[in-house]
Amino acid sequence: MLFIGGVSWRPLGLGLLLLGLIAPISGGFRRGRLDNGFLGEPSKMPTLQRSLDSKDLWFEQKLDHFKSSDTRTWQQRYFVNADYYRNDSSAPVFLMIGGEGEASAKWMREGAWVHYAEHFGALCLQLEHRFYGKSHPTADLSTENLHYLTSEQALEDLASFVTAMKVKFQLADGQKWIAFGGSYPGSLAAWAREKYPDLIFGSISSSGPLLAEVDFKEYFEVVKASLAAYKPECVEAVTRSFAQVEILLKHMIGQRSLDEKFKTCTPIKDSIENDLDMASFFENLAGNFAGVVQYNKDNSPHATVTIDDLCDVMLNTTAGPPVTRLGLVNDMLLKEANTSCLDYKYEKMVADMKNISWESDAAKGSRQWTYQTCHEFGFYQTSENQADTFGNRFGIDYFIRQCMDVFSKNMDAKFLDLVVSGTNDNYGALKPKTTNVLYVHGSIDPWHALGLVKSSDPKLPTIYIEGTAHCANMYEPAKTDPPQLVTARNKITKFLAKLLEGYTSTLI
Repeated sequence: MLFIGGVSWRPLGLGLLLLGLIAPISGGFRRGRLDNGFLGEPSKMPTLQRSLDSKDLWFEQKLDHFKSSDTRTWQQRYFVNADYYRNDSSAPVFLMIGGEGEASAKWMREGAWVHYAEHFGALCLQLEHRFYGKSHPTADLSTENLHYLTSEQALEDLASFVTAMKVKFQLADGQKWIAFGGSYPGSLAAWAREKYPDLIFGSISSSGPLLAEVDFKEYFEVVKASLAAYKPECVEAVTRSFAQVEILLKHMIGQRSLDEKFKTCTPIKDSIENDLDMASFFENLAGNFAGVVQYNKDNSPHATVTIDDLCDVMLNTTAGPPVTRLGLVNDMLLKEANTSCLDYKYEKMVADMKNISWESDAAKGSRQWTYQTCHEFGFYQTSENQADTFGNRFGIDYFIRQCMDVFSKNMDAKFLDLVVSGTNDNYGALKPKTTNVLYVHGSIDPWHALGLVKSSDPKLPTIYIEGTAHCANMYEPAKTDPPQLVTARNKITKFLAKLLEGYTSTLI
């Protein structure tokens, strides 16, 4: 599920993961991604700083960094906040890396990194990722044009941007650049330090998956563990509810009952023999839990429903049998997404995702992110064990089929294995050759399963925050933050202090 604004919807493709108005769930969550990207906005509660202006600025960027004969360029959006900048030769520069959604100017005034900037007198810059938001390198999103959408091209964008900004702002060679990023940009922050140590002095990599993996089966294992951490009985109730859905599917009367309970846009009887439709149906139901778990209690506008809310519904026996309670959970999240029915039709999703116009809903990020997963990362959040909580309806073949149907028949299982292996070889997966990078993860966040959460190497410091979710440390600090999150932010401040004092490696 990908979180990738505008209309809230929930596409089938692995988009941050989120698009043609497929059933909106939890504000548009699909394949680990919201409809406005993995990170979203920096705070539930607007601060006074948010009202200050952050203008759209533009940087001329190369289309293809790896072909010298290609001289085509395009305009890439960025933001600047110099309010706290000391403007001397020792002041640091903080670079927020954009990801698989539109870059938000609100991050220039809010979020933990702004507080770090005030503390250290840093100049703040944010660069929007190519092919997302207003940064349009090509006329449309054709598969041919998406050839230029890769993490390697994005890293070269960062290198070119840093080099140009050093000239624009007359920065001294000794001024240290620190990269910040959360989720996919968290990975980019680490890789930027690895690939360009002469430009990026250090990085804070938050919730970044370093291991590319086609079959990300661990995702729903963490979802289950996070639900169980609230109450073990919650997982048992969810397991029974999915089993009851399977029983009801076997009969016409049961199918009509499911239509009523889950407010399906089209009758299940019309799709009962269509394995792709049914895979989508079950993935949507599982996604109700995944989206809530991934952002549980983050200080972010999209974290409105909590694990506590879901489990309290699933454990309320007065509401009816488990399958009825599962329907109530679905109602809750349809309402949150301002959507009237659950749309699970596979062909509709594919048609919507194949729209290559920048004006389409898919262009809000889900077509682009799905392409990146099909071409570099995988990250497909599967469930293919019939005895497991979420059943066996959406296995890896379901996701690979989407790559083939939306982009190219050549993007088959063999292709995915090849490109994902190449990504891990390129960046080092869970054995990065980095220094000066702090890796931060939360135990509730399913993405920590692909990240560096523990290290005995002093050159690879980590912070693992018990009880927090995706990118929790990045959001605007709140009075309600748990003490372990406050402690983590203090450790990040100390890490930055040592980096900026000239230390080349730090133990946390």
